Amino acid sequence: MKKIVLLLTAGFHGLLMIAQTPDAKISIIPQPVTMIQQAGYYQLPKHISIEAPSLPALQPVIDFLKKRITQPTGYSVSVSEKAAATSIQLVLNKTANPVIGKEGYQLRVTPKGITISANEPAGLFYGVQTLLQLLPAAIESETTVKNIAWQIPAVDITDYPRFGWRGLMFDVSRHFFTKQEVKDFIDQMARYKFNLFHWHLTDDEGWRIEIKGLPKLTTKGAMRVGKTGYFGTFSTPLPEEPLNYGGFYTQDDIKEVIQYAKDRFVNILPEVDVPGHSLAAIVAYPELSCTEGTDKYRVRSGEKIMDWHGDGTFTALVDNNLCPANEGTYTFLDKVFTEVAALFPFEYIHVGGDECAKNFWEQSTAVKALMKKEGLKSMHEVQAYFEKRVGKIISSKGKKMMGWDEILEGGLEENAAVMSWRGEKGGIEAAKMKHNVVMSPTTYAYLDYMQGDAVVEPRVYATLRLNKAYQFEPVPAGVDSKYILGGQANIWTEQIPNTRHLQYMIWPRGFAIAESVWSPKEKKNWNSFVQRVEQQFKRFDVRNIKYAPSMYDPIFTAKKAGDQLQIELATEIEGLDIYYSFDNSFPDRFYPKYTGALTPPKDAVMLKVITYRANQPIGRMIAMPLEEMYKRAGIKKQNLATDAVE
Repeated sequence: MKKIVLLLTAGFHGLLMIAQTPDAKISIIPQPVTMIQQAGYYQLPKHISIEAPSLPALQPVIDFLKKRITQPTGYSVSVSEKAAATSIQLVLNKTANPVIGKEGYQLRVTPKGITISANEPAGLFYGVQTLLQLLPAAIESETTVKNIAWQIPAVDITDYPRFGWRGLMFDVSRHFFTKQEVKDFIDQMARYKFNLFHWHLTDDEGWRIEIKGLPKLTTKGAMRVGKTGYFGTFSTPLPEEPLNYGGFYTQDDIKEVIQYAKDRFVNILPEVDVPGHSLAAIVAYPELSCTEGTDKYRVRSGEKIMDWHGDGTFTALVDNNLCPANEGTYTFLDKVFTEVAALFPFEYIHVGGDECAKNFWEQSTAVKALMKKEGLKSMHEVQAYFEKRVGKIISSKGKKMMGWDEILEGGLEENAAVMSWRGEKGGIEAAKMKHNVVMSPTTYAYLDYMQGDAVVEPRVYATLRLNKAYQFEPVPAGVDSKYILGGQANIWTEQIPNTRHLQYMIWPRGFAIAESVWSPKEKKNWNSFVQRVEQQFKRFDVRNIKYAPSMYDPIFTAKKAGDQLQIELATEIEGLDIYYSFDNSFPDRFYPKYTGALTPPKDAVMLKVITYRANQPIGRMIAMPLEEMYKRAGIKKQNLATDAVE
């Protein structure tokens, strides 16, 4: 009997040891260049010693690491230039390693300790990000977590970025986000090795940056009538409705955010969007418009101001363009860019240039006179004239101009860089003209698009699923890669009213973009990526960061087979089973499992589906009205009930 007890005790102890050992599979996003897992692991001691050079440039890295370890473990952390017993060693190479460059690092974990080496502090910062992903998910906690074995698998990693420009664009004009929310955004992006924060600061819906020489930009241009619903369909604000929504960043706020980003090795690209998307500026200074009556305009609240014709063309219903024929426009922009250039240390300033409706220019006598004077033959050439003058203003401030790919139309200012958003065409054209390019095509990189079916997601005019975002390749075929600075994802916030929904829209698609701009092209693997995304979900759960579970939702395809509707279901990721019902009840794994195209019963009104993995529900319960399926298949269905209770 005693022997049995001893065996049971030994077996139980073995189970405990297994439970405490780190997962055999390491899950890092973005995927490192090379990674070799060794035997064993390093156990963090209760008194952690960090050895690091005493350099001001390295202090943010040390402070970050110390805080991230201390909070969840509750362990003490000491820092010194030379420690007797070192837990974590941060090393700046005396002789630069040419393989890893300025942002790369080498990380080695053995049962005796951890060493991160790099040529520059930025590399050490990214090495720290990887180190934290090697620890259990509980390391993300902001409070002490007990009964955790803080173990790190033994590993050798050499890592460096594929591109120097790894960006996320954040639109704070359509919806205003506080300074703290902007800092939180920077924190999240830096953890996944993004290094460029594109700050979209002005648009029709609000001017968000203080310009001291032009105070009306924020006293009149920063506030609007607050409305709730689907942006773009709101009613036109009435004169008596209060301007109760909005805000702006003071120049002190801007400086604080710039320093915050710098401490996380993130550069900030400011954008002042002109000549279109300038309604907030025109409300502040109506004389900037070519059109009479703009003194009656109000900052847009989300009402319709454009007619979109479905072929990429559009007509403005109000004149939201700065007037290219008005010398006062260039005086105004000189004042704006003088202050913007003084605030932001980054080498580029983004000037927008997108979606400039020209129908009001076509009616303007001043624009017609400008065309005659300058020999301009089209409205595209009028915008090119404007962009070239703006480019000279930017150059005079010691900065370089960047704009959306529309600035190519009619000719491009020397040294201007192009951000290609309308697919890849503009970027390819600019690169062939030997201009620098950042790729951010809607096809792969617009994170404000729906990420699942429209019956589940908040309605937006297009869809971008995770697997499509993961296919992002910043260097198009046939293009000289030396002109491709890198890539970025864009987050327009018309339909994103708060920071929780912002998180939902960014993640996990932000992971896909991060890996596309950091990791070697040949290292990308969809199935591996999905497994690693799921590990990041666990970390986000600990950090209370919201994310979209859309990759677990089925994909609906409606087809017409004779007079019949056929519905095909598919899954974005492997290993999922789909269960369904047509009888308005809620399916689970004891319901029919999808094995092939479905034909709805004659009088059915609703298809409900749910996905399972290994007998556990993993997807959301989705109710798809059959009326919607008939519509998508192009079938007219008579007497289809639509008032079923779900």
